[in-house]
Amino acid sequence: MKIVEVGPRDGLQNEKQVVSTQDKITYIELLVEAGLSRIEAVSFARPDRVPQMADAEAVMAGVPRRLSVSYIGLVMNERGLERAIASGVHEANIVVVATETFSQRNQGMSVKKALDGLEAMAERASRSGLSVSVTIGASFGCPFEGEVSTEQVTDIVRVAAQLDLNEIALADTIGVGTPVDVRRLVIATKEITDKPIRMHLHNTRNTGYANAFAALELGVSALDSSSGGIGGCPFAPNATGNIATEDLNYLLERSGSPTGLDFDRLLEASNFITSKLAIPTPALLGRAGWFPAAEYPEALPRS
Repeated sequence: MKIVEVGPRDGLQNEKQVVSTQDKITYIELLVEAGLSRIEAVSFARPDRVPQMADAEAVMAGVPRRLSVSYIGLVMNERGLERAIASGVHEANIVVVATETFSQRNQGMSVKKALDGLEAMAERASRSGLSVSVTIGASFGCPFEGEVSTEQVTDIVRVAAQLDLNEIALADTIGVGTPVDVRRLVIATKEITDKPIRMHLHNTRNTGYANAFAALELGVSALDSSSGGIGGCPFAPNATGNIATEDLNYLLERSGSPTGLDFDRLLEASNFITSKLAIPTPALLGRAGWFPAAEYPEALPRS
């Protein structure tokens, strides 16, 4: 299972405190030192709409460049893709939202218009040497329209499946999903395509980790998480943070799915960024610590 770190993008975009460019770069450096190799570093949204991401080009100019690290840029339109290509990201994550109202709020366009432009954007990104993923936002529920049907999601999957993509992501943007929903959407997606599936989960209603484990059992290839559990969506009312990278790391490691991450370095990254945001860390592992060592290892088991 691959962990995709989204703290520098999804983690920061909904926080009131705007973090300096240098602090963002330092944060990313700490994440790289922790062993994370796919990092969604920036969003190429309009700066007037998401001021927390206004310095995307400057961040990409300063991040550590290693062959083992792939940087992802979130894009929602042609202009964003142009900026992503010019900035030197390795992956373009193109967003299509499953509902009309949220699509208009998030991207200023209908679902149909987003899908109409998807093929050209994917082809252009691929020609420019970028890996391409499509994230289907609000797959599990919409803050404006409520329930989202399986068909609303699979209609988008069918379009994406025909394109030269590296990955399709199903996003629980507002954290309403349950393991039953994960199973429903993953199975429906696998019936349409054999492209790798990534899950983007939020823990708004305390189901994020149960959903992550369900995704693990279903053979999903990657899970998004945010160090410290910070973040949310600026266009979704009451949306709270992603599942936390350190907490997800514990879940995966203790479930027999090694991640190769350095737990202490993960905590260092989380503590750094939450100190800059002046907020308590939502994640639990920083407080609880790893599985405790035996205090009396020589003690005999009870009969």
